[in-house]
Amino acid sequence: MNNLNNRLKTTLFLLLTLCFASLACAQTLYKSIGTDGRVVYSDKPPREGKLAKTMKAEDLPNTALPAGYEAELQRLRQNLNLNGNKSAPAPMSVASGSNVLFTAVWCGYCRQAKAYLANKGVPYEAIDIDTPSGKSAFAATGGSGGIPLLVANGKQIRGFSTQAYDKFFVAQK
Repeated sequence: MNNLNNRLKTTLFLLLTLCFASLACAQTLYKSIGTDGRVVYSDKPPREGKLAKTMKAEDLPNTALPAGYEAELQRLRQNLNLNGNKSAPAPMSVASGSNVLFTAVWCGYCRQAKAYLANKGVPYEAIDIDTPSGKSAFAATGGSGGIPLLVANGKQIRGFSTQAYDKFFVAQK
């Protein structure tokens, strides 16, 4: 009996590992509940049963922006698009070929992203979105939804996971 439990645990662990590994390769992962009540993860929508959740590869763990931030970012974007408007702070420029990480001191995922970049020796510029110029740069970049936001070589990655950053930087080479 004990041997059977260990085998079941090992099988379950391997299945979950495969499901989450497929998330890194596939763009979308579907969680559904089959007609028999079992939870199923797949890269295809369910033919039978009930779809419980759809997850996208870009839905990395991130820290949500505080209430009211999205509205303020939208206002800044509008101000930046108006010619001659002097009320909005000038956005910081994001140089081509550089790595820019939009962060905030209160963001745990931002600290993890910074540690990752430091450990891998990846040069980057950290921009604090809580400063007026940082918030304007974040708005000008199209930032919304959550942080950290890494901008590198014209591509963006929102949120942080070691696997996603590894894949991102391998693709950049």
